[in-house]
Amino acid sequence: MNTTPPTNTPADAGGRPVRLGLRENWPQFTLLVVVNVCVGGLVGLERTTVPLIGSETFGLTSDLAVFSFIIAFGLTKAFTNLAAGALTARFRRKQLLVAGWLIGIPVPFALAYAPSWGWIVAANVLLGLNQGLTWSMTVNMKIDLVGPSRRGLATGLNEAAGYTAVGVTALLTGYLATGYGLRPIPELIGVVFVAAGLALALAVRDTGAHVALELASHTNALPTGEHTGLRTTFTRTSWHNRSLRGASQAGLVNNLNDGLTWGVFPLLFTDHGLGLAAVGLIKGLYPILWGLGQISTGHLADRVGRKPLIVHGMLVQAAGFVLALALLDRPLLAGILSAVLLGVGTAMVYPALIASISDHAHPAWRANALGTYRFWRDIGYAAGALVAGVLADALGLSATVIAAAVLTAVSGLLAARWITEHQPAAR
Repeated sequence: MNTTPPTNTPADAGGRPVRLGLRENWPQFTLLVVVNVCVGGLVGLERTTVPLIGSETFGLTSDLAVFSFIIAFGLTKAFTNLAAGALTARFRRKQLLVAGWLIGIPVPFALAYAPSWGWIVAANVLLGLNQGLTWSMTVNMKIDLVGPSRRGLATGLNEAAGYTAVGVTALLTGYLATGYGLRPIPELIGVVFVAAGLALALAVRDTGAHVALELASHTNALPTGEHTGLRTTFTRTSWHNRSLRGASQAGLVNNLNDGLTWGVFPLLFTDHGLGLAAVGLIKGLYPILWGLGQISTGHLADRVGRKPLIVHGMLVQAAGFVLALALLDRPLLAGILSAVLLGVGTAMVYPALIASISDHAHPAWRANALGTYRFWRDIGYAAGALVAGVLADALGLSATVIAAAVLTAVSGLLAARWITEHQPAAR
């Protein structure tokens, strides 16, 4: 049931009365979905070609050196996510969204024309800043609009839009690279994403009044003396609260998987005879299923709870890594089946984790809790690339896939132990 505003309903900046709910806010919600298509499309530029640019264009021989662009991206995005929650106390969400797009303007040009690998790494610092601000704001603003009863669906639609765009762009860049080379044509489609994302961000209305309405109608008052600052919320989310801790570690390992496959799979499957188009298919299929699957899994998380999807989703991902190695003598089949399980498993996990964090966080400190969770989740990109680089240089690419399978299974078991359900009362 959607929230009916009280008599003293807050109004937005244009003086329009504010209501919570997907139906009541569908125009702005839809606009934010399209914005996140552009967000995902920009990072999708790198999924197929950039690891190969490192090894083939710039002649890097160390896997760790090749994966350094993912480490730069992951660390920057993680810390930007953390800062984004605190920045919402000083700036409007729309201002941060627009700032993220302005920072992203040089990225496609740097990827297309970088004269050295250092430029690629620097472009990924800017990409991390862009993604941390834009993706954080789109998910926060959607949660603001729909209220407590539709968080799973809202986050599912948000992540579906972004990761479907990641996958489609990865697939497209693979085919473009086959016909036109690794650079610059595949990367320059990012100019379209930046221009459209910035224009749409300027058209979005801020959601601060929706947060005020939810705070006014929240059934649980903030406990006396409970601090809402970033430092307190960081420790609460990272360790003190078992459910928040369980969700944070699962998010970290989930994106560790993504960071590892981002760097390893193009090299692994090209080593086993696949061409750029086939690698693009594998790298595209994973996030497309991840994205589209969240439309249903986000809704399912509102019906059956968050924990079952989180635990089983992590185990499905672990099985995907096992298949990638077990069938490697038939590399295309191995890649496709692995991508399917990784995509489906991640689709189960992603919206349920964000919804679980939102369930256990009071609206007064929810933005900081989400920022903390997204910090740990996106540290996974850097951790995955670092683990992959070290293990690949020492033991080979297959060892990194085995490590990912073990870590993912263990993470699922920890989530089963730590996370509890906390469904908000219907309004």
